[in-house]
Amino acid sequence: MTVHVRLVTQADKSIWNAYINDHPRATPYHHFGWVESVEQAYQHKNTSAIALCGDDVVGVLPCILMRRPLLRPAFCSLPYCDLGFLLADDSTTADKLLAFMKQQLLNVTGQTFQLRDYIDEPAPESQMEGQKVRMLLPLPATSEELMSGFKSKLRSQIRKSEKNGLRYEIHKNGNGLDDFYHIFAINMRKLGSPVHSKTWFQHIIENYKENSILSVVYSENVPVGAGITLSTGGVTSIPWASTVAQYNRLAPNMLLYWSLLKEACDNNMQTFDFGRSTFNEGTYRFKAQWGATPQLLNWYDALTQTQQDFSAQDNDERENVPQGKIRPIIEKVWAKLPLHVTTALGPRIRKHISL
Repeated sequence: MTVHVRLVTQADKSIWNAYINDHPRATPYHHFGWVESVEQAYQHKNTSAIALCGDDVVGVLPCILMRRPLLRPAFCSLPYCDLGFLLADDSTTADKLLAFMKQQLLNVTGQTFQLRDYIDEPAPESQMEGQKVRMLLPLPATSEELMSGFKSKLRSQIRKSEKNGLRYEIHKNGNGLDDFYHIFAINMRKLGSPVHSKTWFQHIIENYKENSILSVVYSENVPVGAGITLSTGGVTSIPWASTVAQYNRLAPNMLLYWSLLKEACDNNMQTFDFGRSTFNEGTYRFKAQWGATPQLLNWYDALTQTQQDFSAQDNDERENVPQGKIRPIIEKVWAKLPLHVTTALGPRIRKHISL
């Protein structure tokens, strides 16, 4: 039977999600809720494609058309996250999806078509040096097994946060978003990075439903740390986590990550994706202490087959700010602006930054 490729519609949401839930290479960002949220929050067009053989889905390619001021249109699979690439039953279907999407890009005189993939085969350390990796932790059957498998130093750090009077609350229905966003916005301002809109997170939670979990850590009744995880199939990813700097001595980050790891484990997830880090630098070490191991990312332009050189970039937290000599100045100025200004202006800038 012939494979037919076409643009996705809202009516395809359930069959799309059913397909990616069963695909071994799928990530939480392949969930239809991601492209849906991008379109709803930032008005970028969802140009995703679906491949059908009769009534059966045999491939998907999530993609967003980004129209940026003074620049030609660009396709991104996917913006605002680490991963986005096609999933297919076979290479022939994959080729058809790519050819279809390249034609769509030509139709809008697009300039680039970025795919954000990962490399399945283990890479030697020499190949990962200076590059971006995702940090993956296989999860055991229960959270008790997970805790007992940690090194004693890590267990004591988690206990320290509890002894310091910290507690956490898990939310699955959108509650806690105000606390999360307040912490997140403060942290992004401190880093000099334009913040996502609160509406973006509202759409994510609404569209992912039970596949999104929000955890907030409190010192007494003050929110001092918060994070959001997204899940698909057997994989849980944590795209956003922040703590309030003046409370870091109480170790809120340890309790925050433990709460979300525990939740993933108890919900029968098999893998926890800690997200993007530069190999052997910065946040890499924090993630590695939990037992996570690196998997090399492979971001490339599907039009030119040009790979992105991550070694030219700075640390993960500041990637949302444009590169160049003026960058440190922008960061310093942004960090001194009132919070209500950064939360008003930030999303208008952030929508055009695909990282």
